[in-house]
This record gives sequence, structure tokens and C-alpha cells, in this order.
Amino acid sequence: MSAETLRMPGTAFTRGHVHAVAGCYFVASFAALGLPPYLTEILPELGDRHARWAGVLYVVPTVFGALGAPLWGRLADRYGRKRLLLRAQLGLALAFLLAGWADSLATFTVALVLQGILGGTFAASNGYLGAALEGPALSKALTLMQGSARAALVVAPIVVGSLSGRLSPHRQYALLAVLPLAAALLLAALPEPEPAAQESEYAPETPAALQPPVISLKALYALEFAFVFSTVISFPYLIALVDDRLPGTSPTLSGVLFALPHLCYLVSALAVHSAFHSRPRTGIALGFACIALGLAGHGVAGDLPTLIAVRLLLGAGLTLGLVCLSVLAADCAKGRAPGGMFGSLEFFSKAGAVAAGVAAAAGSARFGPAAPVLTGSAAAAVTVLVTVLPPLTLRTRRSR
Repeated sequence: MSAETLRMPGTAFTRGHVHAVAGCYFVASFAALGLPPYLTEILPELGDRHARWAGVLYVVPTVFGALGAPLWGRLADRYGRKRLLLRAQLGLALAFLLAGWADSLATFTVALVLQGILGGTFAASNGYLGAALEGPALSKALTLMQGSARAALVVAPIVVGSLSGRLSPHRQYALLAVLPLAAALLLAALPEPEPAAQESEYAPETPAALQPPVISLKALYALEFAFVFSTVISFPYLIALVDDRLPGTSPTLSGVLFALPHLCYLVSALAVHSAFHSRPRTGIALGFACIALGLAGHGVAGDLPTLIAVRLLLGAGLTLGLVCLSVLAADCAKGRAPGGMFGSLEFFSKAGAVAAGVAAAAGSARFGPAAPVLTGSAAAAVTVLVTVLPPLTLRTRRSR
């Protein structure tokens, strides 16, 4: 993406605008990504002495976010993507304030439900970008958005942990509500994309625009679900697996091992985009293959060098998968209302995360901490096979 103006009907849309959207998502994600790991410390303050509800409450925002994403996406297409993006940031701020001042488990649960229903900043941001950009510019912007998510996932828990000595994680919800408020103020200065329907009135479709997508929209949704499931399933019990394989490992080293795949994305995503933006099907198949091998390696890794190697292999798969899914999503977005499409894509993403959490909990309880990574490896291996089958690779003409 060059510094010059990018394609946006009727409005100059620059690289600075893309960075502003990504930056706003990064700061607004701090509480959403940094505080859930501390639920076991928060819940005893609210009457749940043994934090029995931590596992359930961890996925509450995800479940309600998945249910609300398609509706908010369609409303964005109807009433304006900028308005709905601002709504998402303000809704997140309201939910964080309520969570921070909650004095009972019931009120705190309501706050998490509202976080899921009123939030959805990632889907709203992608819908906004999808109305402003197309083709490689859009896929590169989506890659940058995923970079914001990875960076927040790495940085936020560290910041929350460092602040917890001065302010409890529970009250940090209220403090961090200022971040989505600040993001909303910045986003208010950005332009409103023109409706996609107006584009065809002023810009004739090129032969490239008339080309059918690389994969069907249903296949994109299936790949998104499978990718999130096979990667997220390894998150909840990774620290337990590290402790099981490397007894006495320090919390700092465990945190570094957890962060390695996400750091791989931050370092190499743009280079991977340049290499695979013209062949995303190849990239997605390689990505799932690396995920399958990397997660299988977790099941047998017995020393630190091996564990580092398999974490890096998983990071390669994570990067290939996220980047190529962004390319495929940008391709499917051509000629479609972006709010509805990205809202539905977010539904399948969050559904994959919820399914992964349930499978990880059930597998770990029955077979031990290695079960989630082996389940994820099997799911990724099956997806590699499915990606090369004719039904997925058939080009299907877009519905207008």
C-alpha cells in the first residue's frame, strides 16, 4: 500500500486513514483482550470465591458478539459504516464502565453480555475498510488489522499485569474504558465511505471486477471457522502444557512461548502478503499444514528448543492463514455490501472460538493438557485435505 491516495469513491482515503482505524482497534482491544486472563482474580471480589464461573464468563462476550455481528453489519450497510463503527467503540466503552463499577456477579455478567452485543469493533472496522478499499489495498489493510489484534494480544496482558499492583484488574475495566472513548473521538474525524451501490453508477466495472471470486463465500466462512478453531483451541491450556513438559518454567518464559506465534505474524505478515496475495489458495493450504504439524509437535515436544521450534512452526501457519484469509475475504467483498459480509464472517470466527474453547475444556479434562493441541492438529489436517478438493476450488459466480 503506497502513501498516495487509495481508491475510495468520492473521498480521498489515505494510508494514514487505514493506520488510524487499525490504531483505534488496537487501543480499544486492550480491556477486551488483556483482562479476561485475570477473571480468576476478579470473580472472588464479586462473590465467586473459587472463580467457578471464569470459564463460562470468558466466552460470554464472544458468544453474544457472534450473535450480534451479522445484524450490526447489515445495519452498517443501511445507515452508514462510520456511524456503526462509532457505535461499536462507544458501546465497548459503556460495557467496560459497567464492568469496572459492577459490585455483583450478576451485574458483571450483564456488562460482559453488553460487551459482546454492543462491541464488535473488529467487524465494524473491517466493514468500514471494505467500503473504502478493494483488491490488494483492502487485503493489505485487513492484514494490518490482524496485526493490531496480534499486538494487543501480546501487549495487553502484560500492561494489565503491571498495573494490577496499583489497581485491581476488576477496576481496570473502568480505567480502560477511556481507550475506546478516545478511539471514537479520532474515528469521528475520518470520512464516511459512500454506499457501494453508488460506485457502479459512476465507475464502470472492469474485466477484473467481473471475475468470480477465487472461492465461494460459504467456503470462506468454513475456512474461517476451521482456522479459528484449530488455532484458538491451543490457547487456554498452553501454560498447563508447558508446565507439564518443562516443570519449573518461569511465568515470563511461559508468556514468551505463548506470544511467539503472534510475534511471528507481526514480524512477517506484510512479507507473506507480498508473496501470496496472488495465490491465496496455496498459502491457506500451506498455513493449515504448518498448523497441523506445529500442533502435533506440541504433543511430543519434551524440551525447550523443540517447544520453541514447534511454536515458530505454528506461527508460520498462523501468519499464512491470517494473511491468505484476508486476501480471500477482500476478493469475496468485491460487489458485495461489506458490512453484512464482514459481520457474517465475524460470526463464523467467533463461533470457531467458542467451539474451540468447549473442545479444549472437554479434551483437557478427560485426556490431559496435550489433548487440545492434538485435536487442533487433526482439525487442521482435515482442512488441508478439504482445501484441495474440487467443491472448494470451484469458482462460483457472485450473487449481486
